[in-house]
Amino acid sequence: MSNRRFLGEAGRFVAVGGLATVVALVIFNVLVHGFNTGDHAVLPDQPILAYVIANTVGMFVSYRGSRTWAFRDRPPRQADGGLTAFVAINAVTMLIPIACLTISRNVLGLDDPISDNVSANVIGLVMGLASRFYLFRRFIFRRPIHLTEMYDPAEPVLPAEPDHLGETVDPDGTSLPGGPVSEPRDPSTSGPGRSPGSGAAEG
Repeated sequence: MSNRRFLGEAGRFVAVGGLATVVALVIFNVLVHGFNTGDHAVLPDQPILAYVIANTVGMFVSYRGSRTWAFRDRPPRQADGGLTAFVAINAVTMLIPIACLTISRNVLGLDDPISDNVSANVIGLVMGLASRFYLFRRFIFRRPIHLTEMYDPAEPVLPAEPDHLGETVDPDGTSLPGGPVSEPRDPSTSGPGRSPGSGAAEG
């Protein structure tokens, strides 16, 4: 695949991922830190659960954008449009930012909004996004097939050649119509074309 197509897919994927990230980011901060809700957070002590909820919503935004726009030239491999594999890959790669958030909270003891967002939505997000881009292209969306790839260059098409009987024979051995055409004979000349007794009449 050309670099131009690769860069186009990567750019569209980043744009879709950016939209899904904004959605997940808003939901996560509302649930954990209560932004714009009078500081009454719903899950202030459960950042992992809040992250899973927020990114589940973002995942469906990402699926829709990836399926219809980012990988629009790549048909999905699965009969369900790749939804099952998409959910599975997102569930696995979601462990990357969750691990970053867990280390930040439980190992480093950082629980402020900046630390939560840097660990989960910056470091973990970049790592997870790169992993998903590779896995989506590898296991969900097929590489488009060019017309030039539909022909095997190792098996060139050979021209038809006449055999020893004068018949045109295809490379696979099949006789083709349109064999040699014999020349018409003049009845006045010698040969099978002369009628009986013609020699006596001439004498």
